[in-house]
Amino acid sequence: MSLRHALLGLLSERTASGYDLLKLFDTSLANVWPATQSQIYTELTKLAGAGLITVAAEGPRGRKEYALTDEGLAELRHWMTETRPQRVLRSDILLRVFFLGVLTPEQARAYLDELAGMSEQEHDDLQRLMESIDWGDDNLAVYGRIALEYGLRFNAMRREWAEWAAAQIK
Repeated sequence: MSLRHALLGLLSERTASGYDLLKLFDTSLANVWPATQSQIYTELTKLAGAGLITVAAEGPRGRKEYALTDEGLAELRHWMTETRPQRVLRSDILLRVFFLGVLTPEQARAYLDELAGMSEQEHDDLQRLMESIDWGDDNLAVYGRIALEYGLRFNAMRREWAEWAAAQIK
């Protein structure tokens, strides 16, 4: 996935300014695909230059509202249907687990306990986010909630696994 496709996806639902998109990233995509303000604005310029989005309105202080073009929608649909998702091949967390044998058993358990705690914290953060959103019935709300549920379940599973793994260390 790329920032390009994330922005096209967000703009497929409604027009938005760069600031609006940054807030959407913070509240909906941060756990899936984080992006900084400078990355978003740089990519918006590239998307407009490629004709995938257009400036639908301009407001005070140079505020621009962006809208998806037909070409942008076609690009998003092509990415969704014609390209295979990339499997994440690297995990810093699991690489460290693989080499826990170089630590004392206490250090290895402490690492796994910390991972369990981190997973619980991330789960709690996502739960608070879930409860703070006034969920509508538009596409971003329906599918955003499905993606959020994945994060909740993943963190619950990772916490449970880390607790199990810590118990395996003699």
